[in-house]
Amino acid sequence: MIAVHGLTPAVLGPVLERLGAPPWRAAQVLDWVYRRETADPGSMATLPAALRQSLADELAGPAVEVAVRSVSGDGTRKLAVRLADGELVESVLIPDRHRLTLCISSQVGCAMGCRFCATARLGLRRHLRVEEIVGQVQLARAEVGREPFSAPGLTNLVFMGMGEPLHNLDALVPALEILSAPWGLGISPRRITVSTVGLVPQMHELLDRTGVNLAVSLTATTDEVRRDLMPIDRRWDLSDLLGACRALPLPRRRRITFEYVMLSGVNDSDEDARRLVSLLHGIRSKVNLIFFNPFPGAPFAPSPRARVESFQRLLLDRGVNATVRESRGSDVAAACGQLAAQGRAAEGARAGGGAETAPPANEQRAS
Repeated sequence: MIAVHGLTPAVLGPVLERLGAPPWRAAQVLDWVYRRETADPGSMATLPAALRQSLADELAGPAVEVAVRSVSGDGTRKLAVRLADGELVESVLIPDRHRLTLCISSQVGCAMGCRFCATARLGLRRHLRVEEIVGQVQLARAEVGREPFSAPGLTNLVFMGMGEPLHNLDALVPALEILSAPWGLGISPRRITVSTVGLVPQMHELLDRTGVNLAVSLTATTDEVRRDLMPIDRRWDLSDLLGACRALPLPRRRRITFEYVMLSGVNDSDEDARRLVSLLHGIRSKVNLIFFNPFPGAPFAPSPRARVESFQRLLLDRGVNATVRESRGSDVAAACGQLAAQGRAAEGARAGGGAETAPPANEQRAS
């Protein structure tokens, strides 16, 4: 059977031809699936009854479901998303005054080994499939307006959840097509950002094949420190990475976002700030300074706010566009670097047919 949230015109066309349906029915089916959020062919009222029945035999239902939802005091909502094989990933809805951002996972676990990220401790369990990536967005859309969570419609997508998106490029690119295409969810590529630790060949391929924004996790200004924090630096060091960034085919008026996790006494000195200015010279860029969000057993401490703000001022004074990302959802382990669903709940989900470990007071089992 074909996963309903993996449908594209190219996939659906041969199915309809085999079923004897005219090609124009594809637009109706895709409209039901992605715009009207209807995964059950039996409910696609504009289709003939015979075609609805035939499609029910061809299409598999949603590949994901909400296992646990956790609501932060700041309005952030974390979804523990159960996959068909019992694995769990996490995605996070982050409301702001004029936007609602969904942070999406691309893998179960991660192979990159970054020491400041809880997901790294899980290792890589597997890649997510196209329908599992798109399915997270469909689940998030259903959450909008759900009490006590209230926010405007979904406006932005960031691939900054569990996993390294560019390590799963074969599923990422088709998922991005569905998310951005007029026949799909119709989200502008300018409102989609894909983050990477710095997989250089895949960075080029992503921008060649899509129109999304790119974010690069930098987090150090010397190879000695970055190699200790991020093993990927052993494959592509700062010279390789930043040279590739200079050569990327950036659309006009686009910038690369460089993410910089502030670790007390590790990478937050004035000297680091000055080196960062030098490293980014000639790259259309902005720097996003991120407070480190501790997790159990983490070997680092977050830089004090005063140090982060001083670091930012040094960048701004030297002409570098620098912002500070405030932590959101840390009280439910939903903040940047804290996602690690497998470490908390997956074994219980697999053993208990979906039963979760007892959630804290601010967590709700899916109803």
